[in-house]
Amino acid sequence: MLQALSLILPICLAGAVSPVLLTEQTVLLAGPGGRKAGRGFAIGAIGTLTAIALVLVFFGHVIDLPKKPTLSATLDIIFGVGLLGAAWLVNARGRRETAEPKPQAKPEKDRSQAAVPFGAFSMATNFTTLALVIIAAKQIAAADIGTAGHLVLVAVMVAICSLPAWAPLALTKLAPETGQAALKALGDFIDTHGRTTVVVLLAAGGVYMLARGIFGI
Repeated sequence: MLQALSLILPICLAGAVSPVLLTEQTVLLAGPGGRKAGRGFAIGAIGTLTAIALVLVFFGHVIDLPKKPTLSATLDIIFGVGLLGAAWLVNARGRRETAEPKPQAKPEKDRSQAAVPFGAFSMATNFTTLALVIIAAKQIAAADIGTAGHLVLVAVMVAICSLPAWAPLALTKLAPETGQAALKALGDFIDTHGRTTVVVLLAAGGVYMLARGIFGI
């Protein structure tokens, strides 16, 4: 299990970098409904990610794909190309959004009632994180550690990759004043460097998977 954990840990940490999820959660916490909305958002996001991770891990485990090195290496190359493509799309989208005028701010409403489905939708459409979750799930499914071991690694993966959904909520609950200051600093960093960070991590992950696949073949 430790070997599988060492393989998925850096992938999960990269998957935890999600400026979109973090921004949405901080906006909910700062708006009407506050913690109630943030709690619903976290439940929706974590629940969706857990369901996706379980399907990926146990579907891959049940079909028992051939364990030929060339097949695994080919999948690594496919994932690597996919991550590089995602990095290019995120970068291109960022340039387009920068060129477009920003819409005027609308009056805030209490979003607590819609927070759970909003969190689920946000996670389900968070393709940068999901792309890395797929890679981590591939490693977990391939590990010969039994069902209990798979569940433990899935729990670790979900806990790390969903950090943007639950960490701000936990921070504001444990230390309200410090938490608000930290969230503001994070928000400023996201506005300035968030998209660049995502692009760099996706590109790095793509290069890593490509290299692993090429050397594996």
